[in-house]
Formats: sequence, structure tokens, C-alpha cells
Amino acid sequence: MLVSGANRGIGAAVVSELLANGYKVSMGARQPGSLVDAHGPEARNRHFAEFDAFRADTAERWVSAALDRFGRIDVLVNNAGSAERVSLHDDDEEALDRLWTVNAKAPLRLTRLCLPHLERSGRGRIINIASLSGKRVRNEFVGYNMTKFAMMGLTHTTRHVAWEKGVRATVICPSFVNTDMSAYTDRVKPEDMIQPEIIAQMVRTAIELPNNAAVAEMLVNCRLEDML
Repeated sequence: MLVSGANRGIGAAVVSELLANGYKVSMGARQPGSLVDAHGPEARNRHFAEFDAFRADTAERWVSAALDRFGRIDVLVNNAGSAERVSLHDDDEEALDRLWTVNAKAPLRLTRLCLPHLERSGRGRIINIASLSGKRVRNEFVGYNMTKFAMMGLTHTTRHVAWEKGVRATVICPSFVNTDMSAYTDRVKPEDMIQPEIIAQMVRTAIELPNNAAVAEMLVNCRLEDML
């Protein structure tokens, strides 16, 4: 299993959940040393790799190294993301490009690299961590919202293309999660937010569901709102 952004937040919680349930996990982060801080040293069931969304070569090396280490790839969890703020009235092309690279292009690249191996397993899984901002808009941050809508498109395209090969793609769309990414808001107290460990349990559920009980979208609220 590959998990991007595995050194903190939701990614670290996903790794802990999977390791606790007997899975072998290859973890990607921009600074592999941070993975040691989060999860201890490499071991039989733990593999660390550099993954930088801005460098395509790190994705290629990571997938190749994970294959060398474990001999197969059954699951990809696209978790790494950016919440850089680009509002509707901003004219910051560089920031917008960074958002597209991290939130859309990098998950697409990993999907392409992993898909042949996931198809070979007959029950491959791709779990994309998006946001409710990919389902509805409640703020001015058009860059983030656009790229999370794009991740929805990536997920559903993957479902359509790879279904007959046994691959099931699921997108998890939480509202506020108690991580550094949500620290900017005071609209919801940290203890009232979704906890990362809950998202991690949902990831494992999506992985373990059989091929004939696939869930395309998991929408996760921490406060009441209408969901269409």
C-alpha cells in the first residue's frame, strides 16, 4: 500500500491504522526523515520514500522502490494536499499552479503509475482524500475548491476506466478535520472537528469492502448542512 503525505495529519493516522491491522505500507513524504519521526524506523512492514508532488521523478522512484520492497501494489491512498489560499479576485498564477500540481496533477500521476499493478491484483483500491469543498462551495478560495472538484473527476474517471479490472476508487470528502490544515478557523472547535483517526478508519473500510460493494464517495460532516 502506498500512502502519500504520510508524515502528519490524516496521512499519519491512515498509516497507523493500516499498520495496526497487519498491512504493509510504503509511505511517501517530501522529507523521508519526517517519516521516522512519525512512525519509527523502517521495518519489515514499513517502507519510507521521498515523494515531492513538484517532482515527477520522485513519484516514479517511489512506485518502483515499493514494488522492489513488497513485490506488489494493492492500494494507493492519495492523501498529500495543499490548502494554499487563492481567492476569486487574486491574480496569483504561481500559487494556482502549485495548487493544481499538488491537489490534482500529482494524484493523477500516482494513479497512472500504480494502475497496472492495481489491475493485476484483481481487487486494487485507490482512495483519494478530497474535501467537501469538492462537492459544494462555502468560501472564496477558488483555487482550493477547483482542485478538489478536479479530484472528484479523477476518482470517477478512474472508477469508470478500471472497474472491469477489479479496481475500485473511492473519494473521501470531509469537512473540518482536526489537523494543521484546519487550524486557521475558529468556526468549529478542534474537539468538534472530525478526528484524523476516524478518516483513517474510513480508509480501511473502503479498502476492505468487497468488489461488489464499492462506495464511490464518502461525505463526512462535523456539523449539519444540506448535502445534495
